[in-house]
Amino acid sequence: MTEMLSFAFMQRALLAALLVGVTAPIVGIYLVQRRQALMGDGIGHVALTGVGLGLVFRTSPVWMAVLVCVAAAVIMELVRSRGNQRGDIALAMLFYGGMACGRLLISKAPTASGTGGSLDSYLWGSILAVDSSDLLTTAVLGAVVIAVTLGLRRQLFAVCQDEEFARVTGIPVRLLNLLLAVMAAVTVTVAMRVVGLLLVSALMVVPVAAAQLLTRSFLATQALAIGLGVLVSLGGVGLAYQADVPPGSAIVLLAIACFALFSALAAPLARRRHRRAAPAALPGQRADGDDVRPAAAEEDPVGSARLAQ
Repeated sequence: MTEMLSFAFMQRALLAALLVGVTAPIVGIYLVQRRQALMGDGIGHVALTGVGLGLVFRTSPVWMAVLVCVAAAVIMELVRSRGNQRGDIALAMLFYGGMACGRLLISKAPTASGTGGSLDSYLWGSILAVDSSDLLTTAVLGAVVIAVTLGLRRQLFAVCQDEEFARVTGIPVRLLNLLLAVMAAVTVTVAMRVVGLLLVSALMVVPVAAAQLLTRSFLATQALAIGLGVLVSLGGVGLAYQADVPPGSAIVLLAIACFALFSALAAPLARRRHRRAAPAALPGQRADGDDVRPAAAEEDPVGSARLAQ
């Protein structure tokens, strides 16, 4: 551990992982509530076009990816809000077209010609890919995401639970939906250097799904999901350093392992809650609530008639 922390690139990677571990679940919980768990995956496809543009024009791939992802997220939300039957087809074309365009641009970029290293680092994440400028960008964008999602927590929760009710109460539903889509896009670009564009959606969803197994309120779920996100992100980066594997793969596999563990713990916990919530047995009833008097009444027709009266 001491040897790992002595390297500057590992310090940057761990700090970036910490930021990603917080921002991904804090946005992902709203996507899960809205049953849009795969939205991050779609944005990740489109982000590759931004990366390719950044490499071609020799600008920051992260900031270029932010611009492209924000535009794509707004388009996705507008298509979703219209409820068009062809919306799924339009989104599929956007996702796959974004990935194909990004791969084409990266192949022609001066810094990526003839090599796949740059592409792999964006698709799967890389410890060495996090430099000082990327860390600063991640910190700034992560702070924006955290401030917006926590500051508007009540309004976003209301919109995700029931849009019609939120609209009746005067909440700007359209604006908040667009804002949430933009925050999801920013989160994807924040996480792509550590987790990778192909796996970032998993970090937005799996910790939330695992936390929901053990918690019963929104705040508790959010807190546990953030803690789990931080744990698997830091653990995944450390495992990637020790085993020389992509950090994104290690992070996601750790998150899935935690989900499996929480699933095993959830069943006995649910049974315990059920026993506590069960009403006390009434006279003539067993503790499980089944009435024992009908059987006795069948043996004594007279007694049965008296009970009926």
